[in-house]
Amino acid sequence: MTAEIPPGVAIETIYIVEATYAPDASETRRPVRVEHLDRVMEMRRKGILLEAGGYADFSSALLLFRTASAEEALRICREDIYTRSGVWIELRARPWGRVVAESELPATAS
Repeated sequence: MTAEIPPGVAIETIYIVEATYAPDASETRRPVRVEHLDRVMEMRRKGILLEAGGYADFSSALLLFRTASAEEALRICREDIYTRSGVWIELRARPWGRVVAESELPATAS
């Protein structure tokens, strides 16, 4: 069977990072949350981060990155105040095929 993609549709490879919260994260994140959320919004404005948020059970967070590699997405997360302050204690990244309209793909340098 041949994989077909309809006209105007594209599969964009992005990287999903799952960040595991420390057991005491609900307390330790408070003093650094504003810095973390400011950085999240800056990356969203730049188109590097597509989505970010935590599970309601406070087990982990998911961040969807438009980066060149999983390693780059992990580097960004390692530099985050949540990792540096121990709010996140483990990071895992995986590539994911995001279904989008071709018009939603970032412009490529020519």
